[in-house]
Amino acid sequence: MDKVLFDQVSTKLLEKDSLLIAIEGSCASGKTTLAKFFEEKFDCNIIHMDDFFLPFEKRSEERTKEIGGNIDYERFFNEVVSNIKNDVSFSYGKFSCSEGKINETIELIPKKLTVIEGVYSMHPKFGDVYDLKIFIDIDEETQLKRLKNRSPEKLERFIKEWIPMENSYFEKFGIKEKCDIVLVNY
Repeated sequence: MDKVLFDQVSTKLLEKDSLLIAIEGSCASGKTTLAKFFEEKFDCNIIHMDDFFLPFEKRSEERTKEIGGNIDYERFFNEVVSNIKNDVSFSYGKFSCSEGKINETIELIPKKLTVIEGVYSMHPKFGDVYDLKIFIDIDEETQLKRLKNRSPEKLERFIKEWIPMENSYFEKFGIKEKCDIVLVNY
C-alpha cells in the first residue's frame, strides 16, 4: 500500500501548489506511522492533533459530554486552519498532556505538503479543508495488543474512556465515510 499512497500523493502534488492531508482513525491504528512515512518520502510538515487536547481549564461538564469536545477545536481552527492555506509562516501551541498545558510553541514554515494526523483532525468545526483524507481502521484485537504494548498503565482508560469517545465521534460525524482512502491495520 505504501507505493499506492506514494503514487497518489505524488500525483496530487504535481497537480496542486500545496497539498493538505488528514490522517484520521482509531487509536493505535498507525496514524503516526503513516505520517512518518510521508515525512520520509516527502519534505512535509506534520501537525499532531495530540497537541490540541482540551486544557483542564476548558473541561466543563458540558464540553466533556460533547462528542469531539475533548479537542480544543477553537484553538486548532484559530492557530492552524485559519493559517494553513495562506502560504505564510505561523506558529501554534503544543499541549502537553502530562503537564496539562501548552508548554511549547511550534513554528511552521509553509511546505508543499502538510499532514495533520490524529483523531479529531476532521472535526466538522474545521470545515472541508483537506485535499486528501485518509482513515486507518484497526480490528479490536490488534488495537488492544498495540495499546497494551505502548502503555499498559493506560490500557483500562483507553478501553473505558478514550476508545468509546473516538468511536462516538467517528459514528456521529461519519468520518470514515468521508475519507478518500481507508486502510486497515496499517
